Amino acid sequence: MMNSARSLKMLVVCGLMAGVLTAVGCKQAASPDKAAGGKGPPEVGVVTVTPESVTLTTVLTGRISPQMVAEVRPQVGGIIKKRLFEEGGQVKAGDVLYQIDPATYQAAVASAKAALAKAEANAFSLRNKAERYRQLVKIDAVSQQDYDDTEAAFKQAEADIENGKAVLETAKINLAYTRVTAPIDGVIGRSSVTPGALVTANQTPALAIIQQLDPVFVDVTQSSAELLRLKRSFASGELKEGGQAQVWLVLEDGIAYPREGTLKFSEVSVEQTTGSVTLRALFPNPEQYLLPGMFVRGIIQEGVREQAILVPQRGVGRNSVGMATALVVGANETVELRMLETERAVGDAWLVTDGLKPGDRVIVEGLQRVRPGVPVRAVPFVAKDAAANSHATAPKP
Repeated sequence: MMNSARSLKMLVVCGLMAGVLTAVGCKQAASPDKAAGGKGPPEVGVVTVTPESVTLTTVLTGRISPQMVAEVRPQVGGIIKKRLFEEGGQVKAGDVLYQIDPATYQAAVASAKAALAKAEANAFSLRNKAERYRQLVKIDAVSQQDYDDTEAAFKQAEADIENGKAVLETAKINLAYTRVTAPIDGVIGRSSVTPGALVTANQTPALAIIQQLDPVFVDVTQSSAELLRLKRSFASGELKEGGQAQVWLVLEDGIAYPREGTLKFSEVSVEQTTGSVTLRALFPNPEQYLLPGMFVRGIIQEGVREQAILVPQRGVGRNSVGMATALVVGANETVELRMLETERAVGDAWLVTDGLKPGDRVIVEGLQRVRPGVPVRAVPFVAKDAAANSHATAPKP
């Protein structure tokens, strides 16, 4: 009986000790939770708004066109005897491209020479006769009428000489035209005729086309509304001229063309069907990568925006009505919601025209952990790729 009571007492003591240990353990386990709940405001990465000078560009579509184009046509008719160029090759101004059968034109030159010689011989005889009559009329050995007729015949003979010279010169020019030459330097395309073909003077079909491909023009189109906006920006001083506007190209395969061009002029009239204006840029093309008719995208320098405010795109959102918004750390280290006006994207940033001022701290990291009115701890944001690049390029000690 005493053993049973002792055993019961031991069980009660053990139970009490187990309860005390459990309570202490629970209290100790609860402490970290309390500490975790008391960490303080969440940490966010911010970018401080700093005005900077930005060169603005616009992307426009267009096509390549040669600087000079010449359609080769015959200026006299005849049979093509030879083709003296290689299709697709380079030609120089003055190079003979085709030889037209010159036989009839050589005969015309010979005939014109003979006619001129005849006119000169006739004029020689009449000149001497007129000189004799001039002396004889003074002593009344011939009548005044005979003298006048002789003098008139001599002057007509002189006119025949001038006409003969002109006919001979025309015959020589037509003979020279039997050698069809290149009017400009450039690359010549395929020939539309072969030896033996009959051609006529100033025919509609061209024998061949020569194009000058270095440099080349790039014709791009811009809406007239955008052109007016740019002119107003320059007039108000919002944009400044950056010298002669530079142009860069992106080819059809998405690769950037390695050489830059310059903007030469804009068309003075607006295309009525499209409401656009054509801009023309000049690009060097020594390797002839740029071919006429090729589709390209031109990146044109518009001007320089002083005191521009750029915000990383990751820090700008949209509300339910599509307006741009940003979360900013205010003076009391609390989150504020700002409504923004953005003009365009510049690289990976938005160009903000209203809603932010210099010194504002825009949250770009940790946005999912905060909302307006919540206190936060702001730290400068450093992009991971930028940090990695700076680490990789850091000089070794």
